[in-house]
Amino acid sequence: MTQTILNNLATTAEKDDRSDSYPSPLKEFYQSFFANRGATIAFCFMLLVLMAAIFAPWIAPYDPITQYRDHLMQPPMWQAGGSAAFPLGTDEVGRDILSRLMHGGRLSLFIGFCAVVFALIPGAILGLLAAFYPRVIGIAVMRLMDIMMSMPTLLLAVAIMAVLGPGLLNAMIAIAIASLPGYVRLTRSSVMMELHRDYVTAARVGGAGTLRLMFFTVLPNCMAPLIVHMTMSFSSAILEIAALGFLGLGIQPPQPEWGTMLASAREYMERAWWIVTMPGLTILFSVVSINLIGDGLRDALDPRLKQAG
Repeated sequence: MTQTILNNLATTAEKDDRSDSYPSPLKEFYQSFFANRGATIAFCFMLLVLMAAIFAPWIAPYDPITQYRDHLMQPPMWQAGGSAAFPLGTDEVGRDILSRLMHGGRLSLFIGFCAVVFALIPGAILGLLAAFYPRVIGIAVMRLMDIMMSMPTLLLAVAIMAVLGPGLLNAMIAIAIASLPGYVRLTRSSVMMELHRDYVTAARVGGAGTLRLMFFTVLPNCMAPLIVHMTMSFSSAILEIAALGFLGLGIQPPQPEWGTMLASAREYMERAWWIVTMPGLTILFSVVSINLIGDGLRDALDPRLKQAG
């Protein structure tokens, strides 16, 4: 009897040790994501950019629209004629470029985030409706998305801005509408793959209604590809914001925004390279970092890639 109890205890302890060897889903995601060195470096860089943008009113050296007429087009501090008072130099009217980059990040990142959210919510709803009602709603929605995808994203955003006019809210709406087809098509394809799985059939048999099936049963299991697509769309939104600002359709001067800074500096490319280079490099590094983070999220969230590894 005593030996049987000891054997049962040993078996239980062995099972507990085996269960402890498997990490929780959150821990597994954390380990998979940070095992990607590129994604880790990109995450740290974007965290730094985000913190600089959030706390710009307190940590920026100067007001972004204040003009220092005695320091017009002053080069960065590491170049001859530069000064530590303006580490990245000044622009054509004497404004501090570092302060403008920090405050410009607030607008660029905010518009990008809002544009992604504005596209995700209606895109997911339309994708769900197209998958659950393929013969009526699905045909109409997908043909509309095909028409929208026949136009380049930036051209569609410019056309929408031409109708709505320049401004912060209009830029968000234009970019969200231009990126809507990607969310609709991805949601529809992901939902259609899930509709024939056993857990959906069990929910139907259990009496779940259509709305419950859509938003509580199927949609949570389609979030992994949507999260990755959101990350990629965020980088595209930053580029589109910069392009709209460059064309004069985005944020209007003197408000600092990365694309607007590029547009105002294009006349001084030969005389003052830093005025164009600093916002250009900020956009470049931010977009590359967000794409690398998206790759890391894809590797961490896709179980097929884990099995292949």
